[in-house]
Amino acid sequence: MLLSVVMPVRHTQGHLRAALESLTGPTAAGTAADREVLAVETGPPGDGPAVAREFAERDPRVRVLRNAGGHEHPEGAARNAGAAEARGAYLLFLDGDDHLLPGALEAIAARLAADRPDVLRVGHDEADWRGVVRPGDDTLPAARAQLFRRAFWTAHRLRFTEGPYDDVVPVHRAALLATDASTLAVLDHVCVRHRPRRAGTFATTPGRAHFAVIDAYARLAEATGDDPRVRALRTAHLEAVLEDPGRIAPEDRRAFFRAAGLPGPYVSHRTRETVRAQRTRARTTVGAGRKALRTRVMRAAYRTDLHRSLDPHLAVYGAYWNRGVACNPAAVYAKARELVPHIRGVWAVSSRHLDRMPPGVPYVIEGSRAYWRAMATATYLVNNSSFPGGFTKRPGQVYLQTHHGTPLKTMGLDQLPYPALTAGVSYERVLAHADQWDLSLSANPHTTEIWDRVYPASYEQVAYGYPRNDVYFTAPPERAAKIRAGLGIAPGRTVLLYAPTHRDYRKGFVPHLDPQRLARALGEEYVLLVRAHYFYGRSTGHPAGHGVIDVTGHPSVEELCLASDALISDYSSLVFDYACLDRPIITYAPDWAAYRAARGTYVDLLSGRPGDTPGAVATTEDELRELLLTGAWRSPEAAALRTAFRARFCPYDDGHAAERVVRRLFRAGPGGAAPPG
Repeated sequence: MLLSVVMPVRHTQGHLRAALESLTGPTAAGTAADREVLAVETGPPGDGPAVAREFAERDPRVRVLRNAGGHEHPEGAARNAGAAEARGAYLLFLDGDDHLLPGALEAIAARLAADRPDVLRVGHDEADWRGVVRPGDDTLPAARAQLFRRAFWTAHRLRFTEGPYDDVVPVHRAALLATDASTLAVLDHVCVRHRPRRAGTFATTPGRAHFAVIDAYARLAEATGDDPRVRALRTAHLEAVLEDPGRIAPEDRRAFFRAAGLPGPYVSHRTRETVRAQRTRARTTVGAGRKALRTRVMRAAYRTDLHRSLDPHLAVYGAYWNRGVACNPAAVYAKARELVPHIRGVWAVSSRHLDRMPPGVPYVIEGSRAYWRAMATATYLVNNSSFPGGFTKRPGQVYLQTHHGTPLKTMGLDQLPYPALTAGVSYERVLAHADQWDLSLSANPHTTEIWDRVYPASYEQVAYGYPRNDVYFTAPPERAAKIRAGLGIAPGRTVLLYAPTHRDYRKGFVPHLDPQRLARALGEEYVLLVRAHYFYGRSTGHPAGHGVIDVTGHPSVEELCLASDALISDYSSLVFDYACLDRPIITYAPDWAAYRAARGTYVDLLSGRPGDTPGAVATTEDELRELLLTGAWRSPEAAALRTAFRARFCPYDDGHAAERVVRRLFRAGPGGAAPPG
């Protein structure tokens, strides 16, 4: 075996799938016997290890190892554990947010076969959250940019150290040893791309913990017998750490400079830093302008209220950009009234949607003085989208982002490759919003993985399921009959809910079927409920009657699901929620190719693979009618697909998600222990 890739899997679930695909997928050419991937779990089990185990189950080249460590920075120990289990002739140490570029394995294999070096340095680069790529810094030690002959690594007892900057000693020492033996080679080909996490990592958290780099070079000097070449390596790295605002805070720079013993007086360094700051000041003008604009928009009353004490018993809720009481926030609000009645909840609502507010539910109107006072003084903020007008999140406020669906179409930063549909979207504002979250709710492992990648920030993911789905497990049988009666549906009718999503590339509700024609074909036995996406208002704009009921304006999609016998949908996230009911789901996707090309998707609903396709599939109106008339929509084959889909996307939903969220949010607080269950 040529290559063993050792990869600690911790806090990288958003990029880990891409990393493993780059090593095992179609772009990773080669034979099954030329490499192995050792994914090493560190710390408590989580979604990253789950992704690795998924790959290991289907690819014998992937092995999952367990190395709990015990150190705050267990990556070094994980790499050592992986190296000890490796079987390849060469070792490559990658992180879960690294991946090999296409053609890298072939280029690496060719160079190793030609030179048989002890150390091979390869080209590497780095891509930020915008996708902007810049060359890697070859002056700094980076294990991802080297391959080590395993016999060489073992003979010299090379090991990663415990704690931060764990690669300083082995990477530099290996390079020095290989240089002395003339067994160091360089491959002038960019092989590895690093996608650093935007927030919540050691590298983006300033503090005195970064002084550890000084000790790392002391260990390197000792390990190399005080090799004079270490001094230049040390100076370059320590100066880079000093100048990185993500590592050394301004108030710690003088102390770091002195502890490091860097050449020259600190005042000279400060002078150089001032010159650099002046050169970059122009680039920050836009950001300063946005901040000034937001400050001007804030009412004087709001600025005053920001000096008030936070109300420990006040929570502000919002849903769907202030459309009223709905979705996950509504379920959390209802459960909070039951479990923590001392918490007073108020809803932020637009004046255009006041008629949606249920009687007796407290609310504040978007933009009013009451709204800004509530936003300034509430301890808890709960939303499935965002609060209007921009606000200053204060220390002590806790923001729960519930989201409003399992992602089928691309979200957040994954929308960057689709500029035609996201014109005018400020991704800086998207990330600034994510930076405000303390807790981000996840419905399933797929969602956890996507949120981690597309909203990179330092919030805590809470994988509790969706509170809005609790009703599917707790509603008594008679509730569905009551809802049907309220809609005017006679007993004994088969109710089909047709709920397509909106199309980014089309204005207005233009269904890909004629509801009236379909209803006539199905006959009096069926009733078709038609619900357009909320982006289109409160009506489909199309005539009802003849077995068709327009339910777009109905206040609760959950009630419509309870009242139905089956769902007909396309690319709506409703399919993931409806699976909780374990009722037939028909995917009607007449423009699947256009939708995928225009927006991008994460799940191939038409593939027919268990876990991807929720049931019967139709791509034309004739096929849909045939499925319904023949009964294929509720066949054993369709039921088996639904079971696999439900297992993948509804593992946490059990009727108690709202309780888990309320106990976590209002009783544990950020950073506290999660509730049992």
